[in-house]
Amino acid sequence: MLLATDLDGTFLAGDPEDRLSLYQTIAAHPEIQLAYVTGRSLEAVLPLLADPTLPQPDFIIADVGATFVHGDSLQPIQPLQGQVDARWPGESLVAQALEGFGLERQDVPQARRCSYFCTPEQAADPALAAVAETLGCDLLYSADRYLDFLPKGVNKGTSLQALVDWLGIDAGEVLACGDTLNDLQMLDGTYKGVCVGESEPDLIKATEHQSWILQADRSGCGGILQAFVHFGFLGEHGIAAEKRNATKPGQAELVMVYHRLPYEEHRVDGKVQRRRPTSPNGIIPTLMSFFGDSRPGSWVAWAVKEDDEPFETHTTVDAERYPKLTAARVALSKEEVDIFYKRFSKEAFWPTLHTFWERARFDEDDWQVFLKVNRAFAERTAKEAAEGAVVWLHDYNLWMVPGYLRELRPDLRIAFFHHTYFPSADVFNVLPWRRQIIGSLLQCDYIGFHIPRQVENFVDVARGVTPLQTVSRQNCAPRFITYGCAVGLERMTTAVDTGSRVVKLGAHPVGLDIDRVRSALASDKTREQMANLRDELRGIKLVLSVERLDYTKGILEKLQAYERLLADNPELHKKITLVSICVPAAREMTIYDELQSQIEQAVGRINGRFARIGWTPVQFFFRAFPFDEVVAWYAMADVMWITPLRDGLNLVAKEFVATQGLLEGQGVLALSEFAGAAAELKGALLTNPHDTADLAQTCYLALNMPKTEARARMRELFDIVNYNDIRRWGDEFLAGVAEPEAEEENVLRLAAG
Repeated sequence: MLLATDLDGTFLAGDPEDRLSLYQTIAAHPEIQLAYVTGRSLEAVLPLLADPTLPQPDFIIADVGATFVHGDSLQPIQPLQGQVDARWPGESLVAQALEGFGLERQDVPQARRCSYFCTPEQAADPALAAVAETLGCDLLYSADRYLDFLPKGVNKGTSLQALVDWLGIDAGEVLACGDTLNDLQMLDGTYKGVCVGESEPDLIKATEHQSWILQADRSGCGGILQAFVHFGFLGEHGIAAEKRNATKPGQAELVMVYHRLPYEEHRVDGKVQRRRPTSPNGIIPTLMSFFGDSRPGSWVAWAVKEDDEPFETHTTVDAERYPKLTAARVALSKEEVDIFYKRFSKEAFWPTLHTFWERARFDEDDWQVFLKVNRAFAERTAKEAAEGAVVWLHDYNLWMVPGYLRELRPDLRIAFFHHTYFPSADVFNVLPWRRQIIGSLLQCDYIGFHIPRQVENFVDVARGVTPLQTVSRQNCAPRFITYGCAVGLERMTTAVDTGSRVVKLGAHPVGLDIDRVRSALASDKTREQMANLRDELRGIKLVLSVERLDYTKGILEKLQAYERLLADNPELHKKITLVSICVPAAREMTIYDELQSQIEQAVGRINGRFARIGWTPVQFFFRAFPFDEVVAWYAMADVMWITPLRDGLNLVAKEFVATQGLLEGQGVLALSEFAGAAAELKGALLTNPHDTADLAQTCYLALNMPKTEARARMRELFDIVNYNDIRRWGDEFLAGVAEPEAEEENVLRLAAG
């Protein structure tokens, strides 16, 4: 069958349960061909195609019948489009002919038609009809306000007839649906049709004697469902079956969806064994703490499944501390993990998010694997979550989960935290799948980012995909820096209306587990390491750099600046040393091999040029250090030099501040103004990593900063890091997710007023 439906007031309207039932019915029956027949232009239909909860049309008839396109490719349906094009005199010619009538052109996208605001008196002017006849156009007047000039003989009815003839479908297998007088041409009795509930009275009157037209009492999708039953397209039993097949709720009141399990799995003699997580920033223990003793919860993450071994979908996490927390494992093959995470996410999304789009590699086959994995995560989550549960999703690897999950479980409260940087629209839009990604994210109830700039970047990107209404905004100060750094911002959007839901937005910089740093400083191993470093560095100022091997971290740029610092300031020779701790990437990530070689060459060049007996300008460690040992280095550093070219936040900066603050130290933080933390950490010396001279000059200032100023800056930094710790981050995020409905309604009321 062919379901030909108007959009506004019809296919996009009705009770939410009716909408879900109709959409699921269409998805479950591939024999149903779907055609949007709308007065909107194709450009205005595009936002709907980004909505993952809507069935995607097979055909689109837009512009009141003047535009024919295939729903998948959006390419013209020929020869149908060519026939309309041949009858259209052209926009400029029509507009010019109407200049003397005093009509106001509608400022909406249009193609092969010209639309005006028009009073009934103006519409009755015979001169308008004469102009239309001269131009070879038809006039369509509706709602006592809108006047359309269309190609001769073109309207929704004739265009639907042309599509039906082109498809070779029997008229009895077509269901036409509408709610306004503009839809009358489709509902003239040629096909089975439905005037959905709350249709315009004139349409009801015009169709009341048509035997093939049902005048439904339920609005929107509910009326279409009534027509399915009335005309026997699927039958009442078939539609009821779709409802029975809906995902049943689980037991978890809070579902954490993360790419890693809350414990680590490793193989010993071919068998999988578990051990406590060794997360470098303490985020996993913090997320686990939200489950407590009495809150039923699930943690959804992937686990590699070997072909020849049984797979446990559910395991305990910590039966003593979290008796009601269950790990729900998503079975992925090693190949799927390699493609989904290690290759595609890191080679397509990671460089784009960090504004290195020229490094990105886009592969459609990999995208299909990404979708498959995200769908698996959504299906597992849907089975875990209780009715109305909160689902907390983490990071870009799971971008498509909200869209799938909203379709499966519309009752859930979906929250998403974006741990990586979110770039501006001109960068993000290079992604071939940007519409699908944004459409999925806009199914969330709450989306959190580290800083306001990333929130606003997301809003700008989303506005390029779908119309958004700003519901609320707030000042960024005093929590964040406004004009003092590259990622500063004065005001940020806190809620947008997509037309189907209000999506709340928040800025929540991830905090630090201060107790972890405190424990490290108290350990004998750390104290011993600090004493050894103190002896080795006697008379030498330590400039410290700690980062992963990645082109986003500005490692080469820092080495070039350090070389310039030594060249321009010979008095620093034998008085400073740069210690660079660079954590290697996974062996499978060969994209970093060239960068590693360039770094090693730069280190060799600097040491070869400036080294003297007893003094090595750069000490480069290409390995991961235990956390206790890194803390010892933090404690001894005079300058912490962090220079990412782009970074979502940068927790290393906070680890340094926590270490120095607990010791009441006077180390100086020199931080890239393109790190998200730069908008939060007042007291840091900010630097532009794209400017070699500025990098070198900032490091020089840090090395020569008066002790009183250095201590004052560190006290300010430590106050920020100590107060806004990891626990406060999680509490504030969940508080934003669980904001009372009364407050949301108040926000909407104030915005409307």
